Amino acid sequence: MPEDRPTMPPVMLHTEAELARDALSAPLFVRAVRLARWADPHKPVGAGGELLADELREAVKELGLDDDEDGPGYAAEAWQLALDIGLVEVEGPEDAAEAADGTPLAPGADAAEPAGTARPGEELPRFAGGAPQEVLELWLNGLETVLADAAAPDLADIIDQLSEGDELDLDALDWNPEEEADFLDGVLGNLYLLTALDEETTDRAVPLPALAASMIVPDDMDEPTDAVLEEVSDAMMRLDEQFRMLAPTGIVDYRPVDEELIEEVDGEGRVSEPERGIAETEVDEEDVARYGMVRLTPLGLYAVRSRMLEAGVHAPVVGELAPADAQTLLAALPGFPDAAARAEAEQWLAGRTVTDAAAELLAAARGDDSEAPLRRLTCQQTLTLVGPEAEPALRAVLEDPHLGGLARVWLAEHDVDQVPEPSEEMVFWLTVDTIAAQLAAGGDSEELRELVQGLVDRSAGFFDSVWRVEHPATAEVLEAMGRLHPDKKTAKEARKAAFKARSRH
Repeated sequence: MPEDRPTMPPVMLHTEAELARDALSAPLFVRAVRLARWADPHKPVGAGGELLADELREAVKELGLDDDEDGPGYAAEAWQLALDIGLVEVEGPEDAAEAADGTPLAPGADAAEPAGTARPGEELPRFAGGAPQEVLELWLNGLETVLADAAAPDLADIIDQLSEGDELDLDALDWNPEEEADFLDGVLGNLYLLTALDEETTDRAVPLPALAASMIVPDDMDEPTDAVLEEVSDAMMRLDEQFRMLAPTGIVDYRPVDEELIEEVDGEGRVSEPERGIAETEVDEEDVARYGMVRLTPLGLYAVRSRMLEAGVHAPVVGELAPADAQTLLAALPGFPDAAARAEAEQWLAGRTVTDAAAELLAAARGDDSEAPLRRLTCQQTLTLVGPEAEPALRAVLEDPHLGGLARVWLAEHDVDQVPEPSEEMVFWLTVDTIAAQLAAGGDSEELRELVQGLVDRSAGFFDSVWRVEHPATAEVLEAMGRLHPDKKTAKEARKAAFKARSRH
């Protein structure tokens, strides 16, 4: 794998059958399927494959949207999606057959005269009753068309230009197709990252201001300027419109911006400035929600990952390491979020007997290389998931200088009898190994600071013994203890001990 290939944290996906059910129940796709069936045996359409006025009214009734002022728009969107992914096919004059590509009719075009006929397409049975993989493939195709529409400029602005006889001027629309698509991809990527890293985000929506700020505010900016806040507000308006379009596809759950918060500025809608602490949720949760809340659904997680894979991003999914060896598993798990690491370990263990899995993990945990302490800590954490059947494998390594300490910890936690007491040398070696692993996992964390303080305060003459430990990381661990211990005298003792450890070699 190229070193510069972007890598995302692993995610836990629903099964294809569950995802396919979600795709089939997405409102936009439900309407598209219903209209495709309604088109049997045929319906007259205009030059762009669009429904004529009378048929559009019928379609609105077919969808039960008679009382919804947005009903015609919903029906037209669903019909266009059906055309885009082949749920409906157009026959007739060549211009009608080739126009089912989402291109809007030119202003003043006569939509009252049929230019062709539409009927259910070949993809309808594959989507409505096909295998989960087929359903998801067509759903992804439809999502791509909606994403492209979401990144496109307002159709009203295009019509205004064309109605005045002007050529389409993208510069005048202040729209860069690549930038808009990249911005939306970036937003979805941030949602994906939040969902992967934050176990609570899978059930909790993200405030729209925080999401917009993640794309606009520089990481090194402590306090956003008024100009940056205005840019965030503009981005929120754009995202509000885009998420309203995307929500019916099933990719996101979205609570739109409260209309009362939208104010007109120079003829353009803008969100009134939220309180500056809103991104940190320093205000009431309901106040935050009024500015918009969005959550990537399980189907959305699947979709964004699929698009990332196509773009060359390494986006692993939990379960991929199930057939891997223990060395590969132990090297990968430290980079996983806690829930994903546990799920990955459980799937790996499920494919092996407890005895074989424990033995393989312990063998992979050996070594004096710089990654070995973290590998052993990960092995110890993984072994907490196995039952008493692993006891023989743990007893077999009681005298191993690398593994005897962690084996005794496991046996003690499982209340196993007749476990020999560890030597003082083994105790101190395990202490150094554990701190080295914590340094590799999280650096100078608060958790490690508390561990160091507790170890030193409980053991008189701690540093007189530790500097003699034959462990490759002894000096590094002692230097870290000097940084982390809050007492200056104790910190100085740790640094002296580190010097002695280095002087031995």
